[in-house]
Amino acid sequence: MLPLRSVLARALTSRTLALQVCSSFATGPRQNDGTFYEFHTYSLKPSKMNEFLENIKKNMHLRTAHSELVGCWSVEFGGRMNKVFHIWKYENFAHRTAVQKALAKDKEWQEQFLIPNLALIDKQESEITYLVPWCKLEKPPKEVHVLWWNESADSRAAGRHHSHEDPRVVAAVRESVNYLVSQQNMLLIPASFSPLK
Repeated sequence: MLPLRSVLARALTSRTLALQVCSSFATGPRQNDGTFYEFHTYSLKPSKMNEFLENIKKNMHLRTAHSELVGCWSVEFGGRMNKVFHIWKYENFAHRTAVQKALAKDKEWQEQFLIPNLALIDKQESEITYLVPWCKLEKPPKEVHVLWWNESADSRAAGRHHSHEDPRVVAAVRESVNYLVSQQNMLLIPASFSPLK
């Protein structure tokens, strides 16, 4: 029911959409594919979190008129609180540039969405990610789907316990741990307008 975000893998459901480890600059084996996903992370002033969420709910249509929103979540727990994540899909960098130019000319978006939210944000980050070669974006069979899909926080805990007893998982972790620099998990709540829930 609540989404879990793994910064290490930045994965959108284990069966439907998994993303490579994020980089602030575009790299990776899918770069020739063109399509990429941009993660926007907003760190908000604690007293302004609800105001920010209400404003984006009311005015998100102004932004989605320009490009596709994959999902929007807020942090429930894990890491720094008072964060909101958006994921935007672009066909290529030319598409992203065209969207940015269109937004710069869109006075309604600037006045109702951008300018009111600027005063609420402490920090904003942007990262580019690509799908790993064996995955594709599609709708899961259930309406509730997340970055790593779990029925609940309790089912995630049970699944992790079970996987720690699976020799295949233990071997895979043992092989990949040398490449791990850091890992952080967050439990996220999807916004009511988020395409991915």
